Amino acid sequence: MSVSEREKDPAAVKEEGNTLFKAGDIQGAVCCYTRALKLSDTQAESAVLYRNRSACYLKLEEYNKAEADASKALDNDPGDVKARFRRAQAFQKLGRLDQAFLDAQRCAQLEPKNKAFQDLLRQLGAQIQQKSVQLNSTDARVQQMFSLLLDGSANESDRQKAAQNLVVLSREDAGAEQIFRNDGVKLIQKLLQSKQEDVVLSALRTLVGLCTGHQSRTMAIVNELGMEQLCAVMGSGASTVSLAACHLLQVMFEALTEGMKREIRGKDEAILPEPSKELRSMLRHLLEMMPAANVSGPGRDNAINLLVKQVPRKSLKNPDNSLTLWVIDQGLKKILEVAGTVPELSGGGPPLTDNSHMSCSVLLSKLYDDLKSDNERENFNKLCEEYVQQYFSRSGLDAKLRAIQTVSVLLQGPSDVGNRTLEMSGMIDAVISLCASEDVTHQQVAVEALIHAAGKAKRASFITANGVALLKDLYKKSENDRIRVRALVGLCKLGSAGGTDFSMKQFAEGSTLKLAKQCRKWLCNESLPPTSRRWSVEGLAYLTFDADVKEDLVEDKNALLAMCELAKSEDKTVLFAVGSTLVNCTNSYEVEKPDPQMVELAKYAKQHVPEEHPKDAPSYVEKRLGKLLEAGVVSALVCMVKQESPALTEACRECIARVFLALVERQQDRGTVVAQGGGKALIPLASDNTDVGKIKAAQALAKITITSNPEIAFPGERIYEVVRPLNSLLSLECTLLQNFEALMALTNLAGISERLRQKIIKEKAVPKIEGYMFEEHELVRASATECMCNLVLSTEVQKLYLATGNDRLKLLVLYCGEEDERLRKAAAGTLAMLTAEQPELCARIPGTTTHWLEIVQALLLSEISDLRHRGVVIVHNMMQAEKSLADTLMESEVLEILSVLAKGGEGMPAAVAKVAQNCLDKAVEYNIIKSREGKENREGTEP
Repeated sequence: MSVSEREKDPAAVKEEGNTLFKAGDIQGAVCCYTRALKLSDTQAESAVLYRNRSACYLKLEEYNKAEADASKALDNDPGDVKARFRRAQAFQKLGRLDQAFLDAQRCAQLEPKNKAFQDLLRQLGAQIQQKSVQLNSTDARVQQMFSLLLDGSANESDRQKAAQNLVVLSREDAGAEQIFRNDGVKLIQKLLQSKQEDVVLSALRTLVGLCTGHQSRTMAIVNELGMEQLCAVMGSGASTVSLAACHLLQVMFEALTEGMKREIRGKDEAILPEPSKELRSMLRHLLEMMPAANVSGPGRDNAINLLVKQVPRKSLKNPDNSLTLWVIDQGLKKILEVAGTVPELSGGGPPLTDNSHMSCSVLLSKLYDDLKSDNERENFNKLCEEYVQQYFSRSGLDAKLRAIQTVSVLLQGPSDVGNRTLEMSGMIDAVISLCASEDVTHQQVAVEALIHAAGKAKRASFITANGVALLKDLYKKSENDRIRVRALVGLCKLGSAGGTDFSMKQFAEGSTLKLAKQCRKWLCNESLPPTSRRWSVEGLAYLTFDADVKEDLVEDKNALLAMCELAKSEDKTVLFAVGSTLVNCTNSYEVEKPDPQMVELAKYAKQHVPEEHPKDAPSYVEKRLGKLLEAGVVSALVCMVKQESPALTEACRECIARVFLALVERQQDRGTVVAQGGGKALIPLASDNTDVGKIKAAQALAKITITSNPEIAFPGERIYEVVRPLNSLLSLECTLLQNFEALMALTNLAGISERLRQKIIKEKAVPKIEGYMFEEHELVRASATECMCNLVLSTEVQKLYLATGNDRLKLLVLYCGEEDERLRKAAAGTLAMLTAEQPELCARIPGTTTHWLEIVQALLLSEISDLRHRGVVIVHNMMQAEKSLADTLMESEVLEILSVLAKGGEGMPAAVAKVAQNCLDKAVEYNIIKSREGKENREGTEP
């Protein structure tokens, strides 16, 4: 049968799948069975294929898929006992014990003597009994707690303790079910109305336990409690209660949206309606919280945070942005109400926090970025323009200030929309004229709008021409520091327009340093309000493009400490400014080195050529990194990562990842970063970030894993979370250095434990590592082989080498003969371990290459003791495996070499001499040679 015919024959494809399954390539087997199913045209054949694929999914721990395939096999052939057994195993793993028991019972009836069926039946019987006992005891505990909480005469501390116990119980599956079925939701509703904060928190946390991962319960709770009550709790003044309610709503959203993705919703088999009604209800109530005067500032921020997390698509590959369109249609103007609020004005709008405007900007930006077409974007622009125009066209000054404040928020968020509103007739003139107002609030709103406009390239030239004189005037003459610091930031923005290009200075020599000095002075002034100090960091974020400013900042220890403290504060809006300042100080931004020939051509053509500041040289950057570490910048970065705020945007996360990568560049600094929590903070940065940020964080993790003890750097379960980011660096899109560092780090992890090796295998890293074993670059090729050397301790990887029809073993043998010492050591080590664990591979070595014997002899004769040791182990393994191999080896020069090695002597490691002697002893045992007076000789030769 030709290759093309085999590919179209379902039986042939199935056989290929069977071969791969036996060899341990489970993912490959799944692909083959899937292809064969598409080709299959008979029910009987499809049943077998579904059954086989179910076995694969069981191995891959994808139990929902295993159950689905086994069920399909049984639909085609109800008497298929293997398929029924596999479904029973899947049901058991999914916790659906009753259904597993029924299937196992049927299997045992069909084949009573089958030991596997009987064992499974016994296991399930014991598990069901244990669950029953657990349910009964849990039921009694729930009843006891309910009685205490309902008893008005009970001791208050006892009631509080009962409420806490209820939280613990709700986190157990059986406990959550019992609370729910014992009318627990109605009781919790009463607890939410309590005046005691502890009791309300316990009620909210109990609801979190009930809703986590369970769609059907979540839908029932949303309908029974009502979103109005939950939003009222979140909108309350107590920030801890508000945060707990926000967390509950987040869990509810996840339970409902995850449920929509699954075939079976919830942990039961009930057929449930789509949860879209509940989702829309939740979103509608969150939008209604935006302009509500009775909602606290922290409550409103939490509502915005939930909208940021839940509304836009998680991935642009998902074509459905209907939720975003619905929110824009139903609530954009409500969000703009918050954006346009000026708290200092009488009747200015709902109460806000210092973070509200920034959170609003992030939400508007996320919604705008989630739009797919020009029509959708045009509609967004139109709604924003209508809202701004509605206020700007009114006669009162307060209304105009609301319009300007809205424009300011839009400029920080979807800047294209902000620019369009800024270009509305009379807007810029109004901003500039209000900058000269004697009212501080009017001035502040106008100056902030001017600053945000200056940051946009489209308006920067206009502002430079018209605004610099105005900002300088405000900076020099205003008696209010709130105005002066904002004017200063405007000047900083305009002064940094050249970026890091030393030759593009905007202001006179020394002006930038004076501005920076004033920024540092305000930053250290604790009598200023936090918002004003935050503006001073904004100024430094722009000014630190200049290397002289960077040097002055890192020398000012008080300013660094003040900036780090501000990063840990309640004011989340400072996060990006701190991140940007640190990126500039560490030079961790991308710099493209121009082609020298192009530079010469540009000079000849009198074109501008960017110049690097002398103080941006590596030696200066290294000293700055040391100063930042001394100032405790790592603990500030760790605090920034922990912030649950829309202000911690992906761009902000990327800045933090860049700074971390710069801080771990020097090996001697990595211990300091780990000791202050840097390793732990990098893990979330590697998964929730921009694409560039993920790579930077993963590379920083790799550097730490290479030189630190991973079990100390990432204690407990955290070490397993490091594997996925490292695996992501094994990509053609990454640099060879990143590939190399990831391989080195994975080598370290693979040498720690079998569980870590299994995690690496599960993340599908093995095929990538094998690919890098063919890389042209010597270091990458050697590090991939070293990684494989540790991975072959796993049986699953050994099976890949046992499988026939591939050149894996041949590659190792050939690498043992390469000139590169590091590669030879890694390949010889891998071969030594493989031949020890899987003796049948020994017989295949002579078939890999005609030069195999020369390669083995070269290992034995090597001057490098590690290579000699690996060589004698390989020879010993081969001799142990088969007498014929021992014959071949002893007929060659190997006998003479082993005899010399076995004598030991000066410079000969004892371990090598011992294994060499063992080889000779084995040859004597086989009667290939005979021992006489301590000398080994070939049988039949002259004495």
